[in-house]
Amino acid sequence: MKIHQITIKDVARELGVSISTVSRALKDHPDISPQTKKMVRDVVEKMKYKPNAIALSLRNQRTNIIGVVVPEIVHHFFSSVISGIDEAAVAAGYNVMFFQSNESYEREILNIQSIINSRADGVLISLAKGTKKFAHIRQLIDNNTPVVFFDRACDEIETDRVIVDDYEGALNAVDFLIKTGCRRIAHFSGPQHLQIAYLRKRGYITALEKNGIKVDDDFIFECDTYEDALEITRKLMSQPRLPDAIFTVNDMTAVGTLNSLKAMGFNVPNDVSLVGFTDGLVSSITDPLLTTVSQHGFEIGKKAAEILIRRINNDCDSLQPITKVIKTDLVVRDSTRKL
Repeated sequence: MKIHQITIKDVARELGVSISTVSRALKDHPDISPQTKKMVRDVVEKMKYKPNAIALSLRNQRTNIIGVVVPEIVHHFFSSVISGIDEAAVAAGYNVMFFQSNESYEREILNIQSIINSRADGVLISLAKGTKKFAHIRQLIDNNTPVVFFDRACDEIETDRVIVDDYEGALNAVDFLIKTGCRRIAHFSGPQHLQIAYLRKRGYITALEKNGIKVDDDFIFECDTYEDALEITRKLMSQPRLPDAIFTVNDMTAVGTLNSLKAMGFNVPNDVSLVGFTDGLVSSITDPLLTTVSQHGFEIGKKAAEILIRRINNDCDSLQPITKVIKTDLVVRDSTRKL
């Protein structure tokens, strides 16, 4: 049996008044008397009338939908970000559509097109590794759709962003390794066109230089996946001059490094200290537990959504793009030597 949804027309028929009278009464219009407003509210409550959200959105040229594009939904960091986004969006009355680019530029373009077709009020995006062109993002901005980057941002486009202090996080991590006595510190980095990978590498280099340690190119590899770490760790540890520590661009790379080191008979941290970057679930279940840099994904997601919603509602204090930098924390566990 089909359930009839009560409409404003039903309320008007019950009261014997026009639809416009009911509508204006619900909007507290000054032309409607207090007695009529009370009468309308009483009938609305009795009939359990609720405004049609779709009709309201069409009337207001709003969909109350936010589009979100992430490189990987199953990644612990991005799932934490998604939780933060969802909390802020729901609290503000917005629904969220999530898309996964799967680290593909072409897939990211399709994601953005789907968001445009859905008439989303705004977009939150963390760029895929393969994204080096940004016409699809400019299309959103040219269409007056607010865009907020989170984590992976683009310097070529001036818009709001919420990012991690990747440089300081890396610098502090490597500085800690040096304080524990490490001097031959290798770095597994990400693609350098990604700002987060570039800044983490710069933080690594700065920490070495400020402590008077020469940067050794033989100790720096582009390696940012679990699978690559298995192979590159074997290559690194087959060199005549071995590192006494490895700083990786993310936790999954660190886990691959750890497993490869153990398979080769090296002890972590007695032979090689190891530090990751993310502080996802995996860092608390490895053996030994992984020292890592915490990115605070939930806070990133929540802040990015809050900024976007303010832009959508045109109640943002600044006309200039906002950059919110989230500070990191070094979480010291058992994969590094003691101070």
